Amino acid sequence: MLYATGMTEEDMDKPQVGIASMWWEGNPCNMHLLDLAGEVKKGVNAAGLVGLRFNTIGVSDGISMGTDGMSYSLQSRDLIADSIETVMGGQWYDANICIPGCDKNMPGCVIAMARVNRPSLMVYGGTIRAGCTSKGQTIDYVSASEAYGAYLTNKITEEERHDIIRHACPGAGACGGMYTANTMATAIETMGLSLPYSSSSPATSAEKQDECLRAGEAIKLLLEKNIRPLDILCRESFENAITITMALGGSTNSVLHLIAIARAAGIPLTIDDFEKVSERVPFLADVKPSGRYVMEDIHRVGGTPAVLKYLMKQGFINGDVLTVTGKTLAENLKSVPDLSDNHEVIHPVDRPLKSSGHLRILRGDLAPDGSVAKITGKEGLKFTGTAKVYDCEEDMLAAVENNEITKGSVVIIRYEGPKGGPGMPEMLAPTSAIMGAGLGKDVAMLTDGRFSGGSHGFIIGHITPEAQVGGPIALVKNGDKITVDAEKNRIDLVDVTAEELAER
Repeated sequence: MLYATGMTEEDMDKPQVGIASMWWEGNPCNMHLLDLAGEVKKGVNAAGLVGLRFNTIGVSDGISMGTDGMSYSLQSRDLIADSIETVMGGQWYDANICIPGCDKNMPGCVIAMARVNRPSLMVYGGTIRAGCTSKGQTIDYVSASEAYGAYLTNKITEEERHDIIRHACPGAGACGGMYTANTMATAIETMGLSLPYSSSSPATSAEKQDECLRAGEAIKLLLEKNIRPLDILCRESFENAITITMALGGSTNSVLHLIAIARAAGIPLTIDDFEKVSERVPFLADVKPSGRYVMEDIHRVGGTPAVLKYLMKQGFINGDVLTVTGKTLAENLKSVPDLSDNHEVIHPVDRPLKSSGHLRILRGDLAPDGSVAKITGKEGLKFTGTAKVYDCEEDMLAAVENNEITKGSVVIIRYEGPKGGPGMPEMLAPTSAIMGAGLGKDVAMLTDGRFSGGSHGFIIGHITPEAQVGGPIALVKNGDKITVDAEKNRIDLVDVTAEELAER
């Protein structure tokens, strides 16, 4: 059967490398991955190995956002992991190179790598370039999302809104800010499972093409040295991944994904570990969604390796961990140029955007088992307001259209958790509507669902227990006073006793 595929007698003695692509045409994050897989195959074959491409599925979070399709997003991660594991196990390929693009692709790949545990590396599909309006304004995907709220509140015209939507995504690549795709790609490079610069080089850059070709020699080295994912994934590598996520202002989804990867690797990791790192690592990157710049700008000032080198010099990153180069992280970074000067993309540690991490683990009356907050400090660290309760995302969006969301509101969107959603959908449309309406500093949002990496504002998600299983969030009524305190890490009902909650 292998002869029928075009393999020769000589090929039969060569290691076979499964090249897993998450290509499909209907998403800019993924539409170029088949071409990248072709370049990877060239590099693998040139290294004296046999590259064999296969594909798996994906879901575009950006396209499914705000629809019932979002219920399929999170579980696509596990389907991707299952698919890659199935092909790698069934075909018994000697090594694996994964080429992901959109948000859930990256953790799906690495979960599979950990399960299969054969020499593996990830080539990130790369970030999209920034978009530009007809008036020269730099924009991206979230600019298009927030244009909805701006239009509803008459801050922009329909013509201006269409201009933003039409030009936000100029071509191939994952959404450009420090959203989930770029967050996870950066974390995975930091953990040592990608070649240096993989996470910051843009999708359409010459560097990305070169990385694809170099992947062949890299996987050959891993085969020769028998370096496997579980040799690379360790407690310290996960702490490094959390550190870079905090420093760059990464997505709340990183909490779910890194814990899932750690479980696949057999390494204990909990939400409390994120809180410990958040307490000691400053938030440094002025990148979207809360800042001004995009991943392309991080690459321009030195890329992910330069950021890692800076953080390592400051004592935040452990350089002794092994990577797919066969060297330690510190050895990889030794020859990397320092971060360039005279820019505002990455702030120095003595002038951070926030002295601690932006991701906080909050507990309290409404989240006895915990929640994940994304609070950069721009909106303040404490919020007290009056509850406006919605039992689904659609009801909340209708309220925005009817101008029912006012300053001082604590918006609660419940029954959107893993069981209630189902599938724990992301609430980007609601947060974008609030930010676009100019209410980001005046409204807080709580949900048992997830948030997109593009969400920002005073937002708390992943509230557990979820409403569907009887969590306290199901008992909140319109008009209840709620306090969110990111310094004490608590979410509490004010003036509602335990007895009254029990009666409800």
